[in-house]
Amino acid sequence: MSEQITRRTFIKRAAGTLLTVGGLGTGGYFYAREVEPSTLDITRHTIKNAALPSGFDGVRIIQFSDTHLGFQYTMEQLKQLIIKINKLKPDLIVFTGDLLDDPRHFTEQNKLISMLSNLDAPLGKYAVYGNHDHGGYGSDLYKQVMEQSGFTLLLNMSSNIKLLDGSSIWIAGIDDAILGKPDLNASMAKIPANSYTILLSHAPDKAEEAAQFPIQMQMSGHSHGGQIQIPFYGPLVTPPFAEKYVEGFYTVGPNDGLTLYVNRGLGTTRLPFRFLSQPELAIFTLKSEKTSS
Repeated sequence: MSEQITRRTFIKRAAGTLLTVGGLGTGGYFYAREVEPSTLDITRHTIKNAALPSGFDGVRIIQFSDTHLGFQYTMEQLKQLIIKINKLKPDLIVFTGDLLDDPRHFTEQNKLISMLSNLDAPLGKYAVYGNHDHGGYGSDLYKQVMEQSGFTLLLNMSSNIKLLDGSSIWIAGIDDAILGKPDLNASMAKIPANSYTILLSHAPDKAEEAAQFPIQMQMSGHSHGGQIQIPFYGPLVTPPFAEKYVEGFYTVGPNDGLTLYVNRGLGTTRLPFRFLSQPELAIFTLKSEKTSS
């Protein structure tokens, strides 16, 4: 699917969204454009699984996603976010794509690298591509920014996270589903059987395919939670590959073996509005079922 087609479809659907926001009146318009996009919802979750080694009990993972720097989300907001993340003292940090809204017009590369380098996580920092990270010939720029700021960019590959006691989990990542070439087989190739595995995929709807692999947890973004939600109706607009799974937790696949979490992200795209879809920073605390409560 080309970026041009995706953009055209999104804008066509968004016309109805604009009318809806306009219908909310002046107060609703101001809230959706100026207030909610600048707020932050820090969500906290516990992830339990029998496959988790007991050594990882209590390990904290922070997921952030979809900053779309340059459209509405600012460098100052990112700076404040980084301060908040470091105060929360995560063991592991993951970014699930769409760092820049339009890489062609971004000029603060060195400043961005310096800022992201300040993120501190003793077990590592990991990232995957989103569609905007590829768009506008941004693939190499995104790779350079993330790698120079200390992130491991998981492009259809995996990485082993090992503790001093020898226990380990795996984190895998696939390319973006719209503008990249995701390859789950390649990302899972080196992971031993019976390993606890977290998959990073910008596109949440790839969970249908991921559920056919021995993956216990998938973390995604891309949807923005619909960005604008209408009470009793839900999101008005969702992008391709985020049409089935929009926000929060889902169980997917045979025997509901895969837990999917879809982060609402931080920025906006196409339209500078959020309504009932607050920007999100997610914290996950791992809990091994092998340890006593």
